[in-house]
Amino acid sequence: MDRVIASIRPLDEGAMQEAIKRQDSLTKPQGSLGQLESLSIQIAGIRRNSLPSIVHKVIFTLAADHGVTQEGVSAYPSEVTAQMVYNFLSGGAAINVLARHVGAKVVVADLGVAASLAPHPGLKSKKVAMGTRSMTKGPAMSREEAIRSIEAGIELVEDERTGGIDILGTGDMGIGNTTASSAITTVMTGRDVALVTGRGTGLSDEQLRTKVTVIKRAIELNRPDASDGIDVLSKVGGFEIGGIAGVILAGAGLGVPVVIDGFISGAAALIAASLCAQVKSYLIASHQSVEKGHRVLLEHLGLRPLFNLDLRLGEGTGAALGISLAEVSLKILTGMATFAEAGVSEQS
Repeated sequence: MDRVIASIRPLDEGAMQEAIKRQDSLTKPQGSLGQLESLSIQIAGIRRNSLPSIVHKVIFTLAADHGVTQEGVSAYPSEVTAQMVYNFLSGGAAINVLARHVGAKVVVADLGVAASLAPHPGLKSKKVAMGTRSMTKGPAMSREEAIRSIEAGIELVEDERTGGIDILGTGDMGIGNTTASSAITTVMTGRDVALVTGRGTGLSDEQLRTKVTVIKRAIELNRPDASDGIDVLSKVGGFEIGGIAGVILAGAGLGVPVVIDGFISGAAALIAASLCAQVKSYLIASHQSVEKGHRVLLEHLGLRPLFNLDLRLGEGTGAALGISLAEVSLKILTGMATFAEAGVSEQS
């Protein structure tokens, strides 16, 4: 982890200035393509290339279970986590459909599913433990387990490096993980629990009140230190959240854009950014989730989402669409004609 953090560099200002210069010379009013322009400039800085391209796209979908589900915070039983992992592996989930659409590889990893999953050539086993412990009875995991989960995410990215990664996306699967993400967001942003806690998989009003109470109780019991991301992760987080934080750090270390999905990936980004503030420059927020805590954490990170389609599925579905927009932004940068090339008069 320390090695990867030390390798994360500031973006290449020279490449970004060249990209700005080209954007301003393309056959359109300056700034008329909005975020597609700024996105291409950011990626130019990340890739240290004023005319970058995207060929190899990888989405990391990490799965783990949460002991806090014992407290009635989810509309679905924890068994669904393992069942959905098998669905990912068979290619039948939403992330598989969207990844095929954008031409991305999906890496499915077990960071802490509370079941012994059958071996599968498409499954990466990085299990830290059989799910976290309930954060209402003590820390969700030990500090050593938290570090191990982050380093497992780093290993996943480095394992894929030989096949090429031009851009990566993050995704999750874990019943109960919106509870952990709400707790992380509360601690890291200082906002009230009720303001950052949503309905997750579809809770009733009564279940939502229970969820808020559970999170408050867990924070009061564990007293996570907001200045120490690993402490926060260990006390109220999840193994897949730690793994995604590791994926984010490793992506930045390799100099590739990191397209984060929704609320759970955003909570992982909070952890990653607390370990290395520079990582925020490498983040692309794909969308604005229905989960109300997502808006809070994106504002805290200084990120503006590319779109809002009322998504709340996770898995990396929003990241897949975000990767598509990132690729489009670069095709505009590199493929449009300039005023001079097209023989079009510029503004007077």
